[in-house]
Amino acid sequence: MPKLTIDGKEIEVEKDTTIIQACEALDIEIPRFCYHEKLAIAGNCRMCLVEVEKSPKLVASCAQPALDGMVVKTNSKLVHDARKGVMEFLLINHPLDCPICDQGGECDLQDQSMFYGKATSKFKEGKRSVTDKDFGPLIKTHMTRCIHCTRCVRFLEDIAGTTELGAIGRGENMEIATYIKNSITSELSGNIIDLCPVGALTSKPYAYRARSWELSKTYSIDVLDAVGSNIRIDSRGNEVMRILPLRNDFINEEWISDKTRFAYDGLKYQRLDCPMYKVKDEYVQGSWEDVFEIIKMRLKKTQPDKIGAIAGDLADVESMMILKDILSALGSNLHECRQDGSGIRDDVRESYIFNTTICNIQDADSCLIIGSNPRYEATILNARIRSAYAHSDKKLKIATIGDNLDLTYKVSHLGNKPEIIKDIASNKHEYCKVLDQSKNPMIILGASIFCREDYKGILYYVREIIERYNFITENWNGFNVLQSAASRVGGLDIGFIPQNEMLRARDIIKSSQILFLLGADEINLQSIPKETFVIYQGHHGGPAAARADIILPAAAYTEKNATFINLEGVVQETRPAIPPPGEAMEDYKILMNFAKYMNIQLQYNSFKGVREKMQRIIDAKKRCKDKIFASIKEEDAMLSSARITSAEIDYFAHDIISRNSRTMTLCKVTQYLDNSLK
Repeated sequence: MPKLTIDGKEIEVEKDTTIIQACEALDIEIPRFCYHEKLAIAGNCRMCLVEVEKSPKLVASCAQPALDGMVVKTNSKLVHDARKGVMEFLLINHPLDCPICDQGGECDLQDQSMFYGKATSKFKEGKRSVTDKDFGPLIKTHMTRCIHCTRCVRFLEDIAGTTELGAIGRGENMEIATYIKNSITSELSGNIIDLCPVGALTSKPYAYRARSWELSKTYSIDVLDAVGSNIRIDSRGNEVMRILPLRNDFINEEWISDKTRFAYDGLKYQRLDCPMYKVKDEYVQGSWEDVFEIIKMRLKKTQPDKIGAIAGDLADVESMMILKDILSALGSNLHECRQDGSGIRDDVRESYIFNTTICNIQDADSCLIIGSNPRYEATILNARIRSAYAHSDKKLKIATIGDNLDLTYKVSHLGNKPEIIKDIASNKHEYCKVLDQSKNPMIILGASIFCREDYKGILYYVREIIERYNFITENWNGFNVLQSAASRVGGLDIGFIPQNEMLRARDIIKSSQILFLLGADEINLQSIPKETFVIYQGHHGGPAAARADIILPAAAYTEKNATFINLEGVVQETRPAIPPPGEAMEDYKILMNFAKYMNIQLQYNSFKGVREKMQRIIDAKKRCKDKIFASIKEEDAMLSSARITSAEIDYFAHDIISRNSRTMTLCKVTQYLDNSLK
């Protein structure tokens, strides 16, 4: 490993480490605009110049590998003067609109100009002006501010996999733009706002609404998919103003999807803020005691085996735990977290989580995706697969069975017939050659597979593939289920499914005289019998709330402290950034108050007690080391002729929050218009 000296300090670094990375290891700050550790090196801003002994001129530290015996100076007068010169050139055409720029207070150019900017300019020429571009409803442009760092171009090309931006023109006429006037379609496009070191790209929904120093910052997680991206919620008063990524290299690195970033305005509309009950098809506002009393009277008249509960995709683990215990005290075990009708079981934890883990995707050398569209079901995870495909030394080979989709990377589409899985399990398919040569093979099953009538047959042959090609070894687990609902893994962990393996959500809905919907907004409401008494606990008024006889207003994920378990089994918490509206309460408080009103004695009487019980159950589930799909027998190995497809996901309206977001609606309309023009 090369040894070098930086500002009198000796350091030993890995081969191919750049000087700027070596400086960071010594906590020596080097200014930069174009360099970003997650992007390809460009070396075009020249702000990171350093002095290297025996070098005839200053070198760009972001592009120069650290070599053995190097002596580097980062703070000499020569370096300082050069950086001041670079800054002067960068500011030649930059407009003086810092007072109205949304980047103010968070601008790299603003910060660096404090150190390297001059009080006067020697340039007399007029400033260059560039026409602003229309990149769609999410990204606002002020292209005169652009310093051509090309971070946005490299991100969309390297990380997002959609080559939509580039440089047009030459010399003074160079501009960053789309080649054809069109919106940016990538579902990761909002990240270029964070990457822009100046105010050239800002958030259009957030434009001119607040200053960064006015906002309260809360660290939390996203629940609009099952990835569990770490986020920072910026709020002012009782309103969420924006959502930004929080770095977590094990899960989302420093990226978030556009839905995570921009759907927050859906929290303002159609909110439920007071308890209500229905009288002659009209809702009447009441107190919590009023609605609890009505529910109590109905429960007294109903047999325990006629009381059911469905948990939605945004339900937290604590609320499902308490609701399960309430039902158990009432004598019912008709509880279900698989509102999509999935038949996935909770016997073995490894049979329903993403075992490879998101950060270890880069170690895989082959990947077989069955019945899943990770680009829309788990956008951040799809970006990891693309990164492994594009940058891994192992040359990740990816194949799909199901719909022929654009996943932003090259895949081998094997077809959509279930028989293909059987052929691979029997070593009769051409793809078997890839698996034979793989040391770390990976398989991803979409959640839609478990909604099929023949899902047991598919699982039988998937188990055969896993065993034949060594997907699971002492140091590697290549079997993965890609869940798309934030509540699914947590619900399965605590056993929020019927004990009877044959029961599904539709069976509970049809057989229940009292049906409790815990944020279950995606169920088929037409299947609920007219005489069924429906209790809806959630945060938005939607079709499910409109069908309910009782409405219990709850807090959204930005308004409560709650536990969610992501698709790889990592336990994480949301934290309240703003209070719930009106009389709405956190889900666990509603359910514990109801249990108290019903005189139901639970094993706990506090939020901490709920979590302790929940943790004991999860720990016990982790200790179970049974084989994956051990309950699947040879007689289950029946396949239907129905083609394999991924779940039908309307990306911009997949959940109740996104459906109420005006920004997501604009995205949907823009996408439709762009597609109609192609």
